[in-house]
Amino acid sequence: MCLRNMGLMFQLLGLLLFLDFFGCEALPHYTFVIKKTPYTRLCSTKNILTVNGQFPGPPLFVRKGEIVIVDVINKGNDNMTLHWHGVRQPRSPWWDGPEYITQCPIKPGGRFRYKVIFSKEEGTLWWHAHAAWNRATVHGPIVIFPKLGTSYPFPKPYKEVPIVLGEWWKSDVMQVYRQLLRSGGPPNVSDAITINGQPGDLYPCSKQGTFRLPVQRGKTYLLRIINAGMNENLFFAIAQHKITVVGIDASYTKPLTRNYIVIPPGQTIDALLEANRSPNHYYMAARAYSSGQGVAFDNTTATAILQYSGRYTPSSSPPLPNLPFFNNTAASVSFTGALRSLASKKHPAKVPLRLHTQLISTISVNTFPCRSINNSTCQGPNGTRLAASMNNISFVNPSISILQAYYQHMIKVFGESFPSRPPLIFNFTANFLPQQLQTPMPGTKVKLLDYKSSVELVLQGTNLVAGEDHPMHLHGHSFYVVGWGFGNFNKNKDPLRFNLIDPPLQNTALVPKNGWIAIRFQADNPGVWFMHCHLDRHLTWGMDTVFITKNGLSPGAQLVPPPADFPPC
Repeated sequence: MCLRNMGLMFQLLGLLLFLDFFGCEALPHYTFVIKKTPYTRLCSTKNILTVNGQFPGPPLFVRKGEIVIVDVINKGNDNMTLHWHGVRQPRSPWWDGPEYITQCPIKPGGRFRYKVIFSKEEGTLWWHAHAAWNRATVHGPIVIFPKLGTSYPFPKPYKEVPIVLGEWWKSDVMQVYRQLLRSGGPPNVSDAITINGQPGDLYPCSKQGTFRLPVQRGKTYLLRIINAGMNENLFFAIAQHKITVVGIDASYTKPLTRNYIVIPPGQTIDALLEANRSPNHYYMAARAYSSGQGVAFDNTTATAILQYSGRYTPSSSPPLPNLPFFNNTAASVSFTGALRSLASKKHPAKVPLRLHTQLISTISVNTFPCRSINNSTCQGPNGTRLAASMNNISFVNPSISILQAYYQHMIKVFGESFPSRPPLIFNFTANFLPQQLQTPMPGTKVKLLDYKSSVELVLQGTNLVAGEDHPMHLHGHSFYVVGWGFGNFNKNKDPLRFNLIDPPLQNTALVPKNGWIAIRFQADNPGVWFMHCHLDRHLTWGMDTVFITKNGLSPGAQLVPPPADFPPC
């Protein structure tokens, strides 16, 4: 029955609006079956992991503050977890998902019931696999509508459309992952960028499957844009149309109208499109933004078609949008630096002003000396193995989840000594840096935070090995991006320029090449929370750490017990 598990009052008062937003397919209880499914792209067919046979996977539709149950059944051949990206999961990291951080994986043939707890979020988020590189095909949108009786802070659009950007490999993505681990070098780049699972007209054998968005002239559409890609920051635009950003990472923003956006992996952007051009077909396009010198990237362009309704003869070839050049950092920061929170009465910006904890962390690409492991090779620079780090510590996953170890007081699983400052001080963004600075320390180090402490974290990019932009994501919290800049952060001068009035509230933020960002958040969510670069090659190499927010004094400020069906290690 379509409305099972819903209260009678909700059925009577909210039925029409519920069906308008959700339809009968969006229930508070979902079942996700993960299995191999044959898919054809780029003239070839291969088996990929999908959820319920769909790529991208099925969307979750909820209202602000709801709880959704998702039963995950793993019929694939690989270990699996799911992460509800940007969902706060108050006091409940047991269902957050990153393998060996908050849970051990669901083994092939196993199952696990996730409780997805929505609280403050409103807008667009997404879910994805958080085990190895399976999220390349195991991902889907999350749409969080306002509570009943409330509305958007902008006129209701005529229609809402998810735009999921991704990457496609002709080979099995887990083979790409395993080759990365064996070789010690960079991974093979993807063969195509996709829009809603399709690479578009510019790729061989793809024109028939190109995603098409039908629009009516004079109507406004809300595009829910998600970068589900693995390793590519993306520029996105629509030919001869501007789009107006009204939300980022499920938080509303002041309207920002641009010819293009930049969106890193992990981030979501809500944008309004006015169908106000002459009836025709127009390309929407996505292309990589890659700032790292000598770093290979997918240098292709994905397309979809914006198709006006009516009787007319479309152009023989739709016009393409003017996207910034692939390494145009100025174009990237021009967009990200202009984002502002809505900061209205109904959607205030609650920026922490009195700080309890101030942290600075370098984020670096590094190298390890060549040591052959399981007949591996060393294809990094000068015969090394590539690595990555935060504050010169290259994170090592334990064999039991940190959350379980923390809850059961298994103190030897991790160390509580993640440094508050970089252990090595040098000119982080210099053009030439001594090779001896490149080697990090492997370790499983976490940072403890007092409950309800106000935290400021400066993420400082470095030019070690390959300086480039880093999309940094924090689980269990959203944060305000109060400042950013190029070069080395100056603790005396740069805070004077911080925006403490209406900075954007995000869960994923792009640290510019050879630059820094400053973020602030309140550690008011007890539990174990992962922080990492959302370029999966950097995550794999160790550009991550863990924050543990301690329990508060009252029962309502403490970590809940683990579920009975928690996957064993």
